[in-house]
Amino acid sequence: MKILIVGPSWVGDMVMSQTLYIELKKTHPNASIDVLAPAWCKPILERMPQIAKAIEMPLGHGDFAFFTRRNIGKSLLLENYEHAFILTNSAKSALIPFFAKVKHRTGWKGEFRYGLINDMRTNRKSFDLMIERYVALAYPKEKMTGSGCLANLPKPKLNIDRQKQLSAFEKFSLHSKRPVIGLCPGAEFGPAKRWPAEHFANITQTLINNGYQIWLFGSAKDHEVTESIKESLPLELQNNCHNLAGETSLIEAIDLMAACNIVVSNDSGLMHIAAAVGCKVVALYGSTSPGYTPPLSDTVEILHTDIDCRPCFKRICPLEHLNCLKELTPDMVVNAINRLNQIKVIQC
Repeated sequence: MKILIVGPSWVGDMVMSQTLYIELKKTHPNASIDVLAPAWCKPILERMPQIAKAIEMPLGHGDFAFFTRRNIGKSLLLENYEHAFILTNSAKSALIPFFAKVKHRTGWKGEFRYGLINDMRTNRKSFDLMIERYVALAYPKEKMTGSGCLANLPKPKLNIDRQKQLSAFEKFSLHSKRPVIGLCPGAEFGPAKRWPAEHFANITQTLINNGYQIWLFGSAKDHEVTESIKESLPLELQNNCHNLAGETSLIEAIDLMAACNIVVSNDSGLMHIAAAVGCKVVALYGSTSPGYTPPLSDTVEILHTDIDCRPCFKRICPLEHLNCLKELTPDMVVNAINRLNQIKVIQC
């Protein structure tokens, strides 16, 4: 069987989608699974052993581009895909499998796409977790009645390339003389997901004073914030804080994050990567909720405040106070780290 997946556009969602690929391989061990995804997600797919091929999607998230999608679909005709799973909700995302003449096209009811999807699932809200919604598509709709029918869901697990990890250590002049804690201060969603930079700076100094080194992860957009965290430290402590935001490729970030003992992260794509490479995770939630997309780690501390206005799921605090994040204190995070603190130093 050849399977085509129309994958999600966000890094965290792509990591979580591995649950579906694991489940498909359980039921169809000899299946060949290809995933159509944006270029920035390809490094993640390369670390999923269930994936035969990552097909780069040349269009942006909001581009309709009907004729381009038709041409991509026609270019896939010779692949003879038997089944397609469309993990996104838009009508345009279902066009490529349609034009590729994939016989079985499975997806959730979303924008008007009757005919484009011929195995339409309509009870999405009966499943609480995003990974449940992914895994449910692997089975006949009559058996998938809600969260209660799914048990022992697989967790994403990304492969680590040890040689590339060592090369990244050398490239960025890193070492393992001190145990490593990774910090991820960014979140693409918006400021209502971002724990204050001054709180990150506070725990950075505390952790370095207690014998750790800090690696700061993020995109180029996060570099200014991560640099401000490093520069807030006394000069004698800055050698133990490495600002990697915007410096690493995504594949380097994956391998380096696997070398961290613990990762402290906002609700972001990097949080899901940290969980998928086996890190212990302290997950910080502001405007969003862990009830839908929690970090899928075996060892995790999930922190949030319980003020009345959260979770609001807004990108920007509608009340302009961000108390859901400000009142999540550095002491609470350090205490969570202490609860997870069974350090194994990685030698390089």
